[in-house]
Amino acid sequence: GKHETDPSHSANNCNGNTDKTTIISQAKILLSGVGADEQMAGYGRHRTTYQRGGYEALHAELRVEVDRLWTRNLGRDDRCLSDHGKEARFPYLDEDVMAYLELLPVGEKCDMTRPLGEGDKLILRNVARMIGVTECSTLVKRAIQFGSRIAKVSDKSRFGSCRKATGQRKIVADKGFDG
Repeated sequence: GKHETDPSHSANNCNGNTDKTTIISQAKILLSGVGADEQMAGYGRHRTTYQRGGYEALHAELRVEVDRLWTRNLGRDDRCLSDHGKEARFPYLDEDVMAYLELLPVGEKCDMTRPLGEGDKLILRNVARMIGVTECSTLVKRAIQFGSRIAKVSDKSRFGSCRKATGQRKIVADKGFDG
């Protein structure tokens, strides 16, 4: 990849330090972590669901989130990546990975009695520590698309609202979006 110094961009290192180096990659295919949070209780709202109804309620919420991934998150992400000439691969959405995670009791995928950055995505955090990626193993989830408001701006300008962006619309040549 090519390195450039650009004061308008910054990259976060695992330890939270910020540098002013932008890395430009020629890679056309990217690995995406989509699906990890939805299957292993990685969002803050999962903790609230657990507090209201325990692991049974959390399991039901995770099922709903996994079911809507295909029309909600993937559509948004595909539009963004395609706009930059990139394709994504989704290892957490692999059929075998999903089937394995679905078989596990929720309490093996997360431990909501532990603090943020420890109990959520428990399997991934444990693997990170096992392979020596300890600095990143306790980071708390920060959804960039919501923190930067890019999802809201993108969906509102293209679809009229955030809720109407389902990934189902097709681009009609020189006419924008259909329907």
